Amino acid sequence: MSIFEAILLTVITASTPLVIAALGELVTERSGVLNLGVEGMMIMGAVAAFAGAQMSGSPYIGLLAGIGMGALFSLLFAFLTLTLVANQVATGLALTILGLGLSGMLGEGYVSVPGVRLVPIVVPYLSDLPFIGSVLFRQDLTFYLSLALVFGVSWFLFRSRAGLKLRAIGDSHGSAHALGIGVIRTRYLAVMFGGACAGLAGAQLSLVYTPQWVENMSSGRGWITLALVVFASWRPWRVFAGGYLFGAVTILQLHAQAFGIGIPAQFLSMLPYAATIVVLVIISHNRRTTLINTPASLGKPFVPER
Repeated sequence: MSIFEAILLTVITASTPLVIAALGELVTERSGVLNLGVEGMMIMGAVAAFAGAQMSGSPYIGLLAGIGMGALFSLLFAFLTLTLVANQVATGLALTILGLGLSGMLGEGYVSVPGVRLVPIVVPYLSDLPFIGSVLFRQDLTFYLSLALVFGVSWFLFRSRAGLKLRAIGDSHGSAHALGIGVIRTRYLAVMFGGACAGLAGAQLSLVYTPQWVENMSSGRGWITLALVVFASWRPWRVFAGGYLFGAVTILQLHAQAFGIGIPAQFLSMLPYAATIVVLVIISHNRRTTLINTPASLGKPFVPER
């Protein structure tokens, strides 16, 4: 395997959780809900997936456990913000803090325990093709799910009737409610979908990226996904491209350290987060483009009786 091929494979592995979690958050925000608890849902999905795989011996059971935990955690957020009309920003931050602390407590018994790895799916004949075979046809299930999510979310938002209703709610929940669209029900489903995607992304971390449990192993990826949604201007295909851009930055700084490049390790480690800040600053200068796709009701509470 060439060095370039090896780097590309690690970039794919690092980018997959970013793409999955960002697509889930994109759907949530398209409905007008701002969930800053992605980091908490992701780390809870990671510990649930690791524990589920350990107890059952099957990484696929672990994946389901991660998805279920992410959806359950997001349901708590939805109840607080949509039913009790709590502040979305404060609730999302509290959810992240809760997830980081609770995952550390639940995963204490799994520290240094060998993990159950999600093995790649080998496509016969196609996986033997030079270069492209190992890159596209010898990957784990989460990679193929990320591709399916890009196509599925894009079709749902811009080609389906339900997606049109969801975007209408995000743009003007008052008008959507007047037309008889179930605003709260739709937002509940959107938030749970986002949580399930965050849980799946967390499961990828503990079953594929680093098949073991390490406290705080999400390492700020939840915050990167939030920036990624803005970077992509709430467009699924841009999320896919941006996810691989951020994933490449993450992996290249690791390879730079391995090759002994004379740059302080601390500077290289901060590159993914510095890139996130730079991207957001650049986007803020083109405010007109950002406002075109930004859901007008994003972060605004909705109470039908008012």
